[in-house]
Amino acid sequence: MKYLSKNSIEESQICERFIKYAKKHSTSSCENADKGIIPSTQCQAEFARDLSQELVQLGFSDVCLTEHSYIYARIPATCGFENAKPFCLLAHLDTVEEVSGKNVNPKIFKDYDGSIIQLENGITLDPRKIPSLAAAAEERDTVITTDGTTLLGGDDKAGITIIVSALCYLLSHKEIPHGMIEVIFSPDEETGHGMDKVPVEMLKSKFAYTVDGGHIGELESECFNAFRSDITFKGISSHTDSARANGMVNAISMASNFVQNLPRHESPETTDLRRGFYCPMKISGTMDEAQVSLYLRDFDIENMQKRKSLVEQLASATASSFGGKATVTHIQQYLNMNDTIEKFPFVKQVLVEAYKTSGVEPEFKLIRGGTDGSRLTEMGIPTPNIFTGAHNYHSASEWVSLNQMLKATDIIINLSELIAKL
Repeated sequence: MKYLSKNSIEESQICERFIKYAKKHSTSSCENADKGIIPSTQCQAEFARDLSQELVQLGFSDVCLTEHSYIYARIPATCGFENAKPFCLLAHLDTVEEVSGKNVNPKIFKDYDGSIIQLENGITLDPRKIPSLAAAAEERDTVITTDGTTLLGGDDKAGITIIVSALCYLLSHKEIPHGMIEVIFSPDEETGHGMDKVPVEMLKSKFAYTVDGGHIGELESECFNAFRSDITFKGISSHTDSARANGMVNAISMASNFVQNLPRHESPETTDLRRGFYCPMKISGTMDEAQVSLYLRDFDIENMQKRKSLVEQLASATASSFGGKATVTHIQQYLNMNDTIEKFPFVKQVLVEAYKTSGVEPEFKLIRGGTDGSRLTEMGIPTPNIFTGAHNYHSASEWVSLNQMLKATDIIINLSELIAKL
């Protein structure tokens, strides 16, 4: 059933809610999160506080803001469905630090007609080059963009908007049956630490859904296996005047040589679909000691082991050729959630039905990355992902489709009813 429609009160509310959230500064910090500081920034804590207070005002039950700025809340089951399967919805509070998320100034293009959108800093959104934007024009969709100076924060404030809007609709329409629905809004997803302090002990749900990114119809239940490799090269420092005599070994040169010898055809910019990659993320240090931080990604866990072995071999060979030393540490970030989700087929099957009931044809996509759902799945709670209608995320050319947000909201309402009847 299609509960929500274009040019409705609900559409207007969704637009206003998203704009409000987008303007909230919530950039995370990888450096702090890697040190175990969750939330990694004060602005996330402030957004979490404001949002938790809003949920109380909207009528959510058992709203709890943890010391690490995770928000837990729920809405109770409708009368007669108290024994229905509970499930959880998740989205994240933070935005990436690579592009400024401060002083976000969204631009609204209502009844978008397909004209080229000119933003600041020479940024252009041209529907002739962006098929999803062309589709938005055909529907006379409302398009929300950045002003070109910051990101928009659709990843994942669109997800937060959709979840809050769907559950508000259920709270005000008691005739729609559903079981208990839990919500978690988490900090630091973009740092890879979004589930580090999640209050999983509070959850009654045995399965969940993230609402986090993607074009209309996208349904994601498979992601990369992800590791970070930290390589330390130890050299021998010396004054450059007598470097040869003193046997100088330059750790920076070792680190640079290591990066240069990674397989060039297996980088993010040369791969797609199911092909994994090596991606150097950071190189730093001195002549005496230098560090390389490297992302490893692969859908196949056996191939991942081969990637880890290659890193170790290449680091050792590099150090040996220079006369230095190397150490390698592999840190698991998340695993492919597909193996776990496939053990609970109804979790995805009922979501497919919700898509179709809402008039949306599901498109099964691989996540060439991960979500909080990837980590939660590792914890034994299978968690596929629902699209949000956000596009070009992590950039100053980011935009969202209001119509697609409306569709995703409708899907969650239908999903709630369908799960209640399992």
